[in-house]
Formats: sequence, C-alpha cells, structure tokens
Amino acid sequence: MINAGEGLALAWRTWREAAEHALYGPGGFYRREQPAGHFRTSVHVSTLFAGAVAQLAEACRARTVVDVGAGRGELLVALRQHGIGSTLVGVDVSPRPPGLPTDVQWTAQLPDQLTDVLVIANEWLDDVPVDVVEVDAAGHARLVLVDPASGAEQLGGEPDAADVEWLARWWPLDGAAPSRRAEIGRPRDEAWADVVRRVHDGVVVAVDYYHLRADRPPFGSLTGYRDGRTVPPIPNGSCNITAHVALDACEAAGAAAGVRASLLTTQRQALRALGVDALLPPREFAVSRPREYLDAVARASQATELLDPSGLGRFGWLVQTVGRPLPAPLAAFLPPTRSP
Repeated sequence: MINAGEGLALAWRTWREAAEHALYGPGGFYRREQPAGHFRTSVHVSTLFAGAVAQLAEACRARTVVDVGAGRGELLVALRQHGIGSTLVGVDVSPRPPGLPTDVQWTAQLPDQLTDVLVIANEWLDDVPVDVVEVDAAGHARLVLVDPASGAEQLGGEPDAADVEWLARWWPLDGAAPSRRAEIGRPRDEAWADVVRRVHDGVVVAVDYYHLRADRPPFGSLTGYRDGRTVPPIPNGSCNITAHVALDACEAAGAAAGVRASLLTTQRQALRALGVDALLPPREFAVSRPREYLDAVARASQATELLDPSGLGRFGWLVQTVGRPLPAPLAAFLPPTRSP
C-alpha cells in the first residue's frame, strides 16, 4: 500500500503524464530507441506471423495494409517478402527506418477515410499511457502519483468523473472486488475508437497483452522493459513503460464507434485459423529430404512459440470490421472466447 503524502512536490505526476513524457516527449524512449532492441514481439519471433497477416489481408481483399506502431517496419518488410501486393503503410512517431523498401509509405499519423484496408496494431495499445489508481485505507480510489526521477509513488487526489465511470464499468474497486490497484484504460479505448473512425471500409486488428473484466490483475500490470528484461517502471526515459490492455473495454469502444462485426479471441486461435501450425514433418524426411526436414523443424519450433498458450499464444486478438462482415477464416472457425 502507498502512503499518501502531504505537500506534493512539483516533480510528482500522474502515471499517464509521466509515461507520456518519458516515452514520447523530447528525447523520450520511443524518440530515440527502437522496440526490437528491448523486447521481442511476434513479428521478431518468426515470419510465420507476417504470413498469417498476409493470409488475413488476402481474405479481406485489402488493397492497403497499415501497421500502427510499426517500429522499425519489420512486419511491413516481412509482408513484402511474402509477396503481398497491397499498398503498405507504417505509422509510428519514430522517423522512417533506414533500409525500408521505397514503396512502403511512412507517416506519423493514421490517415482518414481508409477504404479496403487492413489495419494491424501489434503491441501498440499497451504503449498508450494510462493513469493508475489505488484504494486507500478508507476504501476510496485515489490517483497514484510518481516521481519520474526515482519511480517512487504516493497517493494523490480522486480520479475525474469520466475515469470513475470507466472504473465502475470495467475495473470496479469496491469492497466486493479483489483489486486494490487498477490502470484506467480509457485513453486506450479512445485511441482504438479513433482508429475505427478513420476506416471507411475494412478490418482493424489489435494484438496485445490483455485481460478481461472477470479476471483483472488485482494489483495491476504496470511494468518496465529494457534490454529484453522486465525492470522497475521508472518514467525517466530509460525504459519502456507498459501495462496490459483491457481489450473488452476497447471492443466496446470500437462498437460505439460504428463497427459492424467483432471478435475477441486469443492469438493461438487466430493464428491457427490463419494456417499456422506446429506440426513436425515426417521423420523419414530427415534422411530423404534433410534440408526440407530441418527447415520444417525450424518452422514448427517458431510456430510453437507463437501458439504457446502460456506465452505469445495467450495474447488477445481484437478483430473488428467496418462496412463488412468478419473475414471468412476467422468467422468460420473462431467462436469468441472470454478467458485470456
């Protein structure tokens, strides 16, 4: 439990303010660092992930594929290597990566009125900063303030009315709930709804760490990442600051923004429906086709990591459509799941 402090110093900020500055302010983490240097996403594990995205783009008949939070453009490069013919667009606050194919577009902001589009936001929403609240000794939710230099915390005032309403609906902190600490996901809902509203006709997909209302982490999930390891979340620009995403709240925000169809499932289910499997090749191939056998074993190993139900396979896939039904591979084979 954090003790409330008196005489708050000017250095103390809400977690959302501190993380926004640490990640995206002048000299911030994402202004000077690239994600691949600090953590591996599904894109870095295997080109099988890009292959599944390419299959989804084909099923959507997408003339344009947009990667939101594109980092160094790894997914876009892999999509082009898969022979995808769609126009490729990377969206990121970072400058255009060197060596990106010249026919790949790069922008700092998602365009409007996108048509015949597949938008992929892979591990983007978890990097949208959020405020943190904690229940005080009297049972009231109070904003958690942080010292950006040290990561020390103390309790501040109460959240505003909109955040109180969000907590009541999506992450209740009353006496009947086990949670003592929560991350207010409203900025992520708003960011996701903004993506949906920019699409006139197409499919939008968020892939991320997630949790649902019935199973929120009782002490939140805020953490830091640096050099491939979890570290204390100190918002001084030295590490990534991230928290898991309330994807069910984002799903509702997308619905309110005008989606036609929606599916919330796991990466394991989504990738399997899009043709990713971890089947090993026949053993006799080791003698008769040794090179083919080794390649197939490598692919199976990569697929195993992508589909691991205790690892990347546990990620959430939120698939929503504007002006069209769900793409056939997902609509036909994937009932929605309600447990992460």
